[in-house]
Amino acid sequence: MQSNERSVSVWESTTPQRQTTPLRGDAEADVCVIGAGIAGMTTAYLLAAAGKRVIVLEKNAIGAGESGQTTAHLSSALDDYFHVLEKVHGEQGARLAFASHQAAIEQIGEIVAAEGIRCDYERVNGYYFLDPDKTRDFLETERDAARRAGADAEMVDRIPGVPFESGPALRFPRLGQFHILKYLHGLADAIERRGGRIHTGTHVMEVEGGDRARVSGDGFSVTAGAAVVCTNPPIHDRFRPHTKQAPYRTYVVASRIPAGSVARALYWDTRESYHYIRLQPVEGDPAHEWLIVGGEDHKQAHEDDERQSYAPLEAWTREHFPMAQTFDLRWSGMVMEPADYLAFIGRDPGGRRNVYVGTGDSGHGMTHGTIAGMLIRDLVLGRPNEWETLYDPSRLRISTDSLMEFAQENLDVASEYLRLAPTGGDVDGPEQIAPGSGAVLQRGLAKVACYRDPGGAVHEMSALCTHLGCVVRWNTEEASWDCPCHGSRFGPTGEVLTGPAITPLKRLDGGAS
Repeated sequence: MQSNERSVSVWESTTPQRQTTPLRGDAEADVCVIGAGIAGMTTAYLLAAAGKRVIVLEKNAIGAGESGQTTAHLSSALDDYFHVLEKVHGEQGARLAFASHQAAIEQIGEIVAAEGIRCDYERVNGYYFLDPDKTRDFLETERDAARRAGADAEMVDRIPGVPFESGPALRFPRLGQFHILKYLHGLADAIERRGGRIHTGTHVMEVEGGDRARVSGDGFSVTAGAAVVCTNPPIHDRFRPHTKQAPYRTYVVASRIPAGSVARALYWDTRESYHYIRLQPVEGDPAHEWLIVGGEDHKQAHEDDERQSYAPLEAWTREHFPMAQTFDLRWSGMVMEPADYLAFIGRDPGGRRNVYVGTGDSGHGMTHGTIAGMLIRDLVLGRPNEWETLYDPSRLRISTDSLMEFAQENLDVASEYLRLAPTGGDVDGPEQIAPGSGAVLQRGLAKVACYRDPGGAVHEMSALCTHLGCVVRWNTEEASWDCPCHGSRFGPTGEVLTGPAITPLKRLDGGAS
């Protein structure tokens, strides 16, 4: 298993996945990092650069989790809006949020320069433009809040260099973009040059705190001064912080368009399930570039047919960018949305000593992941960091907005457990399932996840997620079983793709997951 998603992103289509040898036996380190996405690799790099002995453990390949599914926007203009962040975190919290995300963009640039990483790192402007349900007043409110937070935001009457009439827009300068897998591979080279070790194909099953943290799985263990869990949904805690964040799926399409036909920038509209747009060079074809458009987010495992999300995304893209009529790539990814809109980064909220966590990217995984590396480095080294309280994983900040978000997401989780009742399945029997597809069956009191492989063989598993027992749903596009509650995902025959689950779905047909 190289990637936890079947769909292929622009980054994966141009850069081979990078794997190393699995860890076998016992090892020791100053710091053990679990997860080789941007949060884990940045943490490992910064600590290795500070002289620490670092070991990185990754179940799949480097960047093969949600980092490889990103669109790689580098933005300090936060999509939950500064006027909302002020209500939840106060003006000082909004200022720290802007400062930390802008510092992350600068940190990535410094690393790229210092290590000579060729990853198409580029500084660009970003623009918010209005959807039909909002007026200029919305942008003016956000501009004023952004300025109070320290951003140099300004109104423009129209976005330059785009083929649609944007109307008024809010411009943010000094943002960025890059090729995420090339960047992660550059970090891997830099970590290894400093004596760090990276082991892919290594499935962590347990993380223990103490004077010396211990990380272990089948056939290996690492004892370290600190353990850092950077697995998107944390795998080491069954409850915290899962009640404070929710899994969403987001969708992306990419079209080859003539180079220069759209100005290089980051773009976002102001819809609830907003669209986000950027450009990227097409390798080996200077006459064209990728137009990358994402959006149409929904709660994970809450749609019967994932394909329904691509059609409106493609239609919106054709309407706004007429030169994009065909789409070469389509992919999706999972985003963790915290109830109060900012990531959970810092000391383990369950009180495990010398264990740290980074989760809750809120659609800004590239900057939140880099913030995680910077903040956790300082915590491990005993340095003060003014961002610590803002991102504290133990926090529960209550405002009208965040309380409603928290309540709605947890009521939604509670409603999912009602599916445990024997109310029927998606189909009546395995014979109704097409080859290469899956469905949940009702068999007596049991929910059965039934998969018919391309050869016609039927594989049956318990449909109960091994994290906390929610009933999984079949994801047609990614050919996976997705949990609607806390983010776990499983392969067609039950193997774990994404935590917080760490064990496969229970086989009911005598097979091995």
